[in-house]
Amino acid sequence: MSTRRAIILVGFTGGLRVKPGEVSLAHNGVLFLDELPEFSAQALDSLRQPLETGEVVVARANAHVRYPARFQLVAAQNPCKCGLGGAGRGACGRAPRCQTDYQMKVSGPFMDRIDLQVDVPPVTAADLALPPPAEGTREAAARVAEARALQADRAGTAGPPLNARAEGDFLEKIADLDPAARALLASAAEAGGLTARGWTRTLRLARTIADLEGGGPVRRAHVAEALVYRRAAGRSLDATRTALHTS
Repeated sequence: MSTRRAIILVGFTGGLRVKPGEVSLAHNGVLFLDELPEFSAQALDSLRQPLETGEVVVARANAHVRYPARFQLVAAQNPCKCGLGGAGRGACGRAPRCQTDYQMKVSGPFMDRIDLQVDVPPVTAADLALPPPAEGTREAAARVAEARALQADRAGTAGPPLNARAEGDFLEKIADLDPAARALLASAAEAGGLTARGWTRTLRLARTIADLEGGGPVRRAHVAEALVYRRAAGRSLDATRTALHTS
């Protein structure tokens, strides 16, 4: 990934010209990055500010230009560079070093901004023979729409209409953790599995998981699921397991 490509992600600047980059073009949409570790560290780190603030600030000698950049980031990667790592993938001659080196190319601060991390096993012939799932895309979309409507109704005029934008006292209020859920979250933080940013993002995620079930208070099961989704490619998984077993 060249330096030019890294600049294009946030905004191309040449002389006094400033143009929106890919993140601003993805505003209110989805930015998909395939083979995530193949992007340069500079390119990925340039996404950290817009992922937090929802905007890009390009500093020029005579002005600061701001572009909107509130997007949903979706990324994919193989377990390792050779593509043979992971269960059912075959033999990797450098396992597990190959997987570790490849996945560590993505920085911890960047991964701390990823709320959902899901391992997708390879599809087998037996999988292809299975009947379709009970909940298809249409049913899932309807459940998501109901959850978003619930969030907007709950927020009213007191805060942002989506959990993903809630913060501070407003987030604490709408999270409405029961005692067992709060104890589990505190245990995960003490075990080293959560940063301050991770705490906030786990609250948002747990609140959304509860909303997908129809609302109500955030329970221990919702926090536990959010913690499992947030583990950083195994880097904080041991800490998460410790919290789950000690809480």
